[in-house]
Amino acid sequence: MMPPPTCLHLQVTTVMKMLLSSFICTSLLLFLLCFLNGHVESRTLYLYSCSANVHLHELQQYFSDIKSDAISADGETGVKLLDTSLMKNVQEGQTCCFMRLLLRFYVERVFSNYESSQLHHQRSTSALANAFVSIRREIHKCHCHCEEETQKAIDSVLANFDKLQIQQAAQKAVGELDTVLDWLEGLGPKS
Repeated sequence: MMPPPTCLHLQVTTVMKMLLSSFICTSLLLFLLCFLNGHVESRTLYLYSCSANVHLHELQQYFSDIKSDAISADGETGVKLLDTSLMKNVQEGQTCCFMRLLLRFYVERVFSNYESSQLHHQRSTSALANAFVSIRREIHKCHCHCEEETQKAIDSVLANFDKLQIQQAAQKAVGELDTVLDWLEGLGPKS
């Protein structure tokens, strides 16, 4: 015959049940996160001489988190750094080069100077920067040949960027990321 439960025994049992419940919830959450991360859709972007896998949906999500803040803080509405015609006029065979130079611009000049007071925006910006670094690393394996016209196109972006105060220029470039993301979307497989 078992002795009747004591108060201490009931407390230990309650604590054990709580710990087990917490462990099960944590395990379930980790499983779901791993499951969801494993199913993030990657797209292959074709860059003429090579290709790169990009999680475009993630990039768009991170950008949507910061877009309104970046655009509303843009005090230089008369200046445009990136124009859709610039992206559309990348010559055949220069996509790899243009993308490599554009990513370098964003990683080295834009994200390193972009500031937001909101922690959530800082995290999204950091995630975008890290994604750009990963894409850049993948493209670095490609042997992109850059023609003079492509370099001039990027130089014009840099010149306009340098005309502005650094934080304002970074703010503007982040606000114009939709142009870059739309261009990247167009580099995917054609239906």
